[in-house]
Amino acid sequence: MQRTTYVSAAAAVVLALGGPVAAAATAAAAAPTALTAATAARADVTAEAAAAAALKASPGVIESLDRDGAVWHVDVVSKDGTHVELEVDAVSGGVTKENQDDEQKADDYASLLAAKVTAEQAMKTALAAHPGKVWSVEWDDDDDNGRAATWNVEVKTADGKTQNVHVDTATAKVVSSDSDGDGNDDGND
Repeated sequence: MQRTTYVSAAAAVVLALGGPVAAAATAAAAAPTALTAATAARADVTAEAAAAAALKASPGVIESLDRDGAVWHVDVVSKDGTHVELEVDAVSGGVTKENQDDEQKADDYASLLAAKVTAEQAMKTALAAHPGKVWSVEWDDDDDNGRAATWNVEVKTADGKTQNVHVDTATAKVVSSDSDGDGNDDGND
């Protein structure tokens, strides 16, 4: 009987001391997994990934794509001229449809739909010229600039500058490029 008491007492001491140690060891072992999951949750969806997600949800041609906080706004035009506004979550990559213009206006988008260079190709060209992260891409066929249609690609470079790159829609070559110099997109270019 006395032996049982000693064994029980010893077991109680081991559990009392070992319990917190075991709990701490278990928590320490789980911590890297928790950090990895938290890090993965903060991973940003790139412009290229946002474009791919948008086109998967709504096949067509990207007219514009821009980052606004934790959301990518993507305008897609289908081959029949239907215009769809999508939002891509910059963390999860989830796509939601915000608006769709059901009037088919292929004539209004004829130059965009016929362009040899896509928004995705323009982003690649801009990044090759100015490494960084694409922050926006927009189709520009406004004739008041004295040029043919271009893709306007905004790249945030590693040195904190915002590089505005204009890519030819027929050749995928950089037509012009300028920098705002301070990394702030204040609209005063």
